[in-house]
Amino acid sequence: MSAAAGAACALGLGTLAYANRVELNRFTLRHAEVVVPGLAVQLRLLHISDIHYVPGQQKKHDWLQQLAAWEPDFVVNTGDNLSDPKAVPEVLSALGPLMDLPGCFVPGSNDYYAPQWKNPLKYFTGPSTLHPTASSLPTEDLFGGFDAAGWINLSNTHAATTVGGVELALSGVDDPHIERNEFSGWPETDPQLRIGVAHAPQLHVLETFTAAKADLVLAGHTHGGQVCLPSLTGTGRALVTNCDLPVRYAKGLHSRERPGGGHTHVHVSAGLGTSAKAPVRLFCPPEATLLTVRGS
Repeated sequence: MSAAAGAACALGLGTLAYANRVELNRFTLRHAEVVVPGLAVQLRLLHISDIHYVPGQQKKHDWLQQLAAWEPDFVVNTGDNLSDPKAVPEVLSALGPLMDLPGCFVPGSNDYYAPQWKNPLKYFTGPSTLHPTASSLPTEDLFGGFDAAGWINLSNTHAATTVGGVELALSGVDDPHIERNEFSGWPETDPQLRIGVAHAPQLHVLETFTAAKADLVLAGHTHGGQVCLPSLTGTGRALVTNCDLPVRYAKGLHSRERPGGGHTHVHVSAGLGTSAKAPVRLFCPPEATLLTVRGS
């Protein structure tokens, strides 16, 4: 082996070790602000997604428990909580302090089916598909825990609630990535804030929520690209999103213009985990986001 080849091999192995041992556990709470004209009261939303929990992930468990100390007004969980059929008790324990707060959730495919190994290069040819022999996960146990805590299940349904003095209209869909989504509209109320919730930010779902005049849409699924290129902004440049969302929107906030005027804000979480079959992150640390929603 030449010196150059040896150096390249060492660099590759070092990068892989960093992505698995360091970046994978560099949990980050991001802060972002959303301006909704006419909103009279400020609301703080904690957006968590893509936990992909495997038993024994103590650092992830402890970090999740600490999030309640930020005292958000409302928690939104956009799915893919599991990566192992035995993970439910630890997930519910990790989220226990947050489940004392008002919240809602929608499913991701990895709340229904266990992950399967995939060739990473296939993500460059298009979104992943559900493996025909994927084994089922204990979905009812997980969602039963959320239900018992009072979190609202928004799977293809809508609900109205009041949080922090703000009347919310919530509408969610089951996971678009496995084609289980069906938009049900909004509650028949006069809300101050309309929030759409989905796991995968497929463009047709975002367009549906935008046309329905959602003020804010929350989604996950993309992992922020998971393995990214470095960038001057420090956020990493995504190479794929595992859906039809353009890579420039792989994580963070962007807005979409509504028909007839106005804008819908979209927040895509880079998520807190990875599939158990691909436990690496690079230039894309695991994250949750505290969103401050306020009037102009």
